[in-house]
Amino acid sequence: MKYISTRGGMAPQPFCDILLEGLAPDGGLTMPESVPKVSAATLEGWRALGYAELAAEILGTFIDDIPADDLLQLTRAAYAPEVFPGPEMVPVKPLNGGMSLLGLSEGPTLAFKDMAMQFLGQVFEYVLTRRGATLNILGATSGDTGSAAEYAMRGKRGVTVFMLSPQGRMSAFQRAQMYSLQDSNIHNIAIDGVFDDCQDIVKTLAGDLEFKNAYRLGAVNSINWARIAAQVVYYFWGWLRATPAGSSAHVSFCVPSGNFGNILAGHIAREMGLPVRRLVLATNENNVLEEFFRTGVYRPRSSAQTHATSSPSMDISKASNFERFVFDLVGRDPQRVKSLWGELESRGQFDLGALKPQFEQRYGFVSGTSSHADRLATIRRVYQETGVLIDPHTADGVKVAAPFVEEGVPMLVLETALPAKFAETIREAVGIEPPVPEHLAGLDALPQRVVNMACDAEQVRNYIREFAPLPDSEAP
Repeated sequence: MKYISTRGGMAPQPFCDILLEGLAPDGGLTMPESVPKVSAATLEGWRALGYAELAAEILGTFIDDIPADDLLQLTRAAYAPEVFPGPEMVPVKPLNGGMSLLGLSEGPTLAFKDMAMQFLGQVFEYVLTRRGATLNILGATSGDTGSAAEYAMRGKRGVTVFMLSPQGRMSAFQRAQMYSLQDSNIHNIAIDGVFDDCQDIVKTLAGDLEFKNAYRLGAVNSINWARIAAQVVYYFWGWLRATPAGSSAHVSFCVPSGNFGNILAGHIAREMGLPVRRLVLATNENNVLEEFFRTGVYRPRSSAQTHATSSPSMDISKASNFERFVFDLVGRDPQRVKSLWGELESRGQFDLGALKPQFEQRYGFVSGTSSHADRLATIRRVYQETGVLIDPHTADGVKVAAPFVEEGVPMLVLETALPAKFAETIREAVGIEPPVPEHLAGLDALPQRVVNMACDAEQVRNYIREFAPLPDSEAP
């Protein structure tokens, strides 16, 4: 299995090489040369596997430069009971109205990002150790990616993390999770701006190939293909638990989405042959993606037009993974992708309305949006009906999923985080304090370590120069 760029300017490379690179050298995103297919017989044979074993099987279809036995050791370390201590790795929790939650928030930071990030922590250390190399990870977070990455990478040999986050745009719990870490290989930088500004800085520095190579910059955001591949696993896991043995029945998934990585993994699973009826994309008030699937027009918003909402991890107006889906949508034509992104840069939008019939008919995509009032009402209703507390992002998913529920087709809503991370909204919705797992109790009382910085790529560049010096001290 080799990987190419969505913009066509990269020779095919093996998994371990693209793992350490993040963005492709031409500014595109890496994709497998072809999507591996899974037969119905193979799928049925996976029913008895535990999560770590299923992960090794699915990741093995994308990775052929790590021996199968080593890959299984990595997935068993990533998904060990002490890392995900709940009674079940990824539980399916029934709700009313034909929906169930796919519980992805049983990990150390209480968010679905742990599902992929724990694997990344293991595979980064494995590859770097094997190569005798080091890596400086530069990332951006709207709330959950940062803490998941830092908890996965803390103390890992050969890895230093520089994580950008938007000042004042995350919940207090999210900030405490990240900023309370005191590990010497973790650096938190709060940027005066929104998530998209942080992401733009990451892309600017990653696009400076001389600087990127000299300082060995890598990525843990979902621009890193390994994140997407690891997230594919739980779509298979959910399908296997929502259908009876011997069945080839279809399942729909609803995914709260801001950066398009989580639902892109569902798209890949569907392309691999998983019987997925619909992929329901849920957005909050920042509805750039919903607008695209409704109209065919992709029109990212400016920082000033990006709303601060009560589902802050989705306060994103430039979906960096969207390019991967467009690559498939236009027939994997890299020249067309380059042209579209050139149009985006010059005009601020592009229009693929002519391809709109394919969105659902060919790829299963539908979409909807949710507001603060919707979140409060949904959290309150689900709690009153079932006793289950859901976080505001998951509430966006439950609200948007409802019109797309079909008789005989299970609807799995991806639970993106536990409500403890968003206590203010939970209190507003139901008037109670959400429970905090014991290992994170008292988090807000811990000292915090963070550097505040203007929205300036040069300041971030200089900070990396200071704390990730070159071995020969010769900076570019």
